Amino acid sequence: MSVHFEERSGVIPCKTAWGSWYQTMEEVFIEVDVPPGTSAKEVKCNIGSKQIELHVRGQQMFKGKLFGSTVGDEATWTLEDKKLIRIVLIKTNREAGNCWQSLLEGEYAADPWVQDQMQRKLTLERFQRENPGFDFSGAEISGNFHGGGPDFSSLQK
Repeated sequence: MSVHFEERSGVIPCKTAWGSWYQTMEEVFIEVDVPPGTSAKEVKCNIGSKQIELHVRGQQMFKGKLFGSTVGDEATWTLEDKKLIRIVLIKTNREAGNCWQSLLEGEYAADPWVQDQMQRKLTLERFQRENPGFDFSGAEISGNFHGGGPDFSSLQK
């Protein structure tokens, strides 16, 4: 299928005072609303494998240790329409069970309902990857989905 799973099934955002963040099995996306007319020169974004810091027009938006580790030199940020910063982080652990509970350690945590929905989505994404001929984008899941869902790897084919 040519369209990505998250584009067909939607995203589960965690809202914050500055915007939102959401995740897939492989990536964490951060969307930061900035004043209209913001230029790239007014943005200072430092991204490491375990740390992130964002300043806009001299004001700190957030700074801290990431909930999980990322591939620091593959992270990107863009300024879109001079009003939205989009940051993409690549997770080092790309398993369905690696559902970040918060963006930073101790900050910007998903509430229990959002966390539950994020884990369901990552589990469905895992099922989609394991079964490429099927479309799980509109599926519902219940039962054992925490930690990435049941492990079928020991079953004989």
